[in-house]
Amino acid sequence: MRVLKGALAAVVSLVVVLAPAHAVEEDGYQLWLRYRPLQQTGQAQQQAQTISYAGKASPTVRAAIDELRRGLQGMTGKAPAVATTVASGAIVLAKAGALPQGFSADGLADLGREGYLLKSASVNGKRVTVIAANDDIGLLYGAFGLLRALDTGKGLAALDERSAPKLQLRVLNHWDNLDRTVERGYSGQSIWNWWELPDIRERQYVDYARANASLGINGTVLNNVNSKAEILTAPWIAKVAALADVLRPYGIKVYLSARWSTPLELKETTTADPLAPEVAAWWRAKADEIYRAIPDFGGFLVKANSEGQPGPQDYHRTHADGANMLAAALAPHKGIVMWRAFVYAAEKPDDRAKQAYDEFKPLDGKFAPNVMVQVKNGAIDFQPREPFHPLFGAMPRTPLMMEFQITKEYLGFAMHMAYLGPLFEEVLKADTMQRPNGLTVAQVLEDTEHGQRLTGMAGVANIGSSRTWSGSHFDQANWYAYGRFAWDPQGDSRAFAREWATQTFSREPQAVTQIVDMMMRSREAVVDYMTPLGLHHLMDTGHHHGPGPWVDNLGRPDWNPTYYHKADKKGIGFDRTATGSNALAQYAPGVAKRWADPRTTPDELLLWFHHLPWDYAMPSGRTLWTELVARYDRGVAEAESLRARWEKLKPLVDERRYDEVAQRLDTQVKEARWWRDASVAYFQSVSGLPLPPGAKKPGRTLEQYKAIKFPYAAGHH
Repeated sequence: MRVLKGALAAVVSLVVVLAPAHAVEEDGYQLWLRYRPLQQTGQAQQQAQTISYAGKASPTVRAAIDELRRGLQGMTGKAPAVATTVASGAIVLAKAGALPQGFSADGLADLGREGYLLKSASVNGKRVTVIAANDDIGLLYGAFGLLRALDTGKGLAALDERSAPKLQLRVLNHWDNLDRTVERGYSGQSIWNWWELPDIRERQYVDYARANASLGINGTVLNNVNSKAEILTAPWIAKVAALADVLRPYGIKVYLSARWSTPLELKETTTADPLAPEVAAWWRAKADEIYRAIPDFGGFLVKANSEGQPGPQDYHRTHADGANMLAAALAPHKGIVMWRAFVYAAEKPDDRAKQAYDEFKPLDGKFAPNVMVQVKNGAIDFQPREPFHPLFGAMPRTPLMMEFQITKEYLGFAMHMAYLGPLFEEVLKADTMQRPNGLTVAQVLEDTEHGQRLTGMAGVANIGSSRTWSGSHFDQANWYAYGRFAWDPQGDSRAFAREWATQTFSREPQAVTQIVDMMMRSREAVVDYMTPLGLHHLMDTGHHHGPGPWVDNLGRPDWNPTYYHKADKKGIGFDRTATGSNALAQYAPGVAKRWADPRTTPDELLLWFHHLPWDYAMPSGRTLWTELVARYDRGVAEAESLRARWEKLKPLVDERRYDEVAQRLDTQVKEARWWRDASVAYFQSVSGLPLPPGAKKPGRTLEQYKAIKFPYAAGHH
């Protein structure tokens, strides 16, 4: 144990040291809100503590006070009393206009409705810690910020922190179905017990709200983007309203995925044409009905004309025609439309990566002000690595909303360790080169030049009924990192990993350092043993579990992995330069020029943009074939290293969580070897080349790998 730096006089008059690392057995349910004891030495008596709030507390302020009491009781052993007067050592919650006399809150006005200020101060001779904000939700976020600071060992005696979100909408997308199955979900059933709602409201809903509020997440889309018409009928609206009531005190608005053809499917219109008056009238009436039940309803998320879903193009209308019709219905209620740019059709076989840009770029500036175009981080589909989507920076007159996938559809489900913070950061820090002085994807999202224009980020949730919430302990970190990046797109993935590890596993510096290092290496390991050197979409068909680079018999070209790697006797990779699909032309000239030449294309994206011969000379001095096998081998070695590192942490982690993580790391090593061997066997069969010297021969024949099937894989619906 070590003594924490910085006095905690603003909270407790005692010296704090780290609790023993080998904690009581835990099942993961408490996420990063464990509030474990801070062991006390020095003074025997703890100073009496209070939480002060003047005035009548709203449900949101009560939630802030309750969280502070819960957190401080867990960490100090005593729950503070609640008072309306300020005593020495108090935590003071105060909004602008009701700040303690003599307290300076410089800069508070600039923090907006959701921002907060944390400050240790002297008020009338009394040492206090002030949480100041302009609105109740800012006080709640500030309460969580203070508890995070205390839990991660920051000294509070000289506390002076200002924080405000850089994006307005910070939303989770649940791909949850009405029967409680979850598409691409690897964490059990949906947490929404639709069958029992609206009458039965489970405690887990509150805990879900607490976890999200601790990160500043302020919206949740409750149902799958592959939506059903029934969700917009009266019985289901009542269920949604019940959830909205639970989530509201925590600053979380509910949204719904709307199926485009809902009025037609319900037989309440004769068409779903967005320009038909009866259709527009139906959606206006439906919006009015929803807002009567849920006054702060957020709006609609729409997947249209993609993967067979209906949409305005069925009627020869544009995405803007469709989005704007819905936006007009929602506008009187201040609701928004999040219109997904994930579109592709078999009728356009040139290059699936180009289709979203081709369809949406011409519509720049044609969407209503309350429409956001929701764009995936890359142009294909949440791959272990993709270049940033070319739409970022290319639609300056349209608010763009990032869509990340938190659930690991293509990264080993909930069984492989793959911390996605570096993936998020890699995309957000990418320079679109749309301006001479640079313009990162994060800056595109923040859109500071347009004042009050909508900004936002969405994450496809990895949350389910599993006691760990996310299917495994380390997958919780992806939810955490997403929330922190949604608050600050220019944040640091390593810093977020350290916060999460400290609050979740241990305050012991040795353990935190080792866990963070594992997390930061994990995603790159997955890329290496699954899709090295810019390869992509090599997963087996349908369920996306395990390798399937040989699949070539599906109903449309761009469902087949062979479409993406294009391996043949001469070489491998997708030519997206001017000699191929010319998808590079969708990027700014500076980006396109760099990536057009394989010699200036980063190795990590090489085969994404280039079809190269097997004997192409790599910067390492190896041939492309030798380098490819080496990357697969490196991925397996890194998976084995993650397991070995975890074994050394056994004395520092509680037994239950140690064992549960260890089992998954064993599975990861086994499946990394499977990925490597099956992929090498296939590409060797195509290239006709011998294995590089020293490379291990695959453990099975190619035909044996092809025979492996998973008809009931998790998350496949």
